[in-house]
Amino acid sequence: MTLNQPAGHLESGESLIEAVIRETQEETAWAFNPSSLVGIYRWQHPKSDDTYMRFCFAGEVKYHDEHQALDADIHQALWLSKDEIMARQKSFRSPLVLDCLNDYLNGQRYPLTLLHN
Repeated sequence: MTLNQPAGHLESGESLIEAVIRETQEETAWAFNPSSLVGIYRWQHPKSDDTYMRFCFAGEVKYHDEHQALDADIHQALWLSKDEIMARQKSFRSPLVLDCLNDYLNGQRYPLTLLHN
């Protein structure tokens, strides 16, 4: 099983903020209110040569819809401690999982006003 933070793609006409709110809802059934940008990350997959860009956000979750089905490729939404996450490093979707976690834990934050739509 692969471990990742909520992630996805921009829909046509959608802002980054709108996308992170929507993707988090679809993949976790939690309503997410982003308050800051933790970082912007680039990673090139060593086998496929695909390049991924990740925007990691910090914020608060306000409401969980226990009746909402998760996206078809999401098996489970988990809340894990840092130790529990570190014990699952072999199942990370990419090294960006750890990069985002470390930057978040180190207090790295940028204002959302940095993003322009």
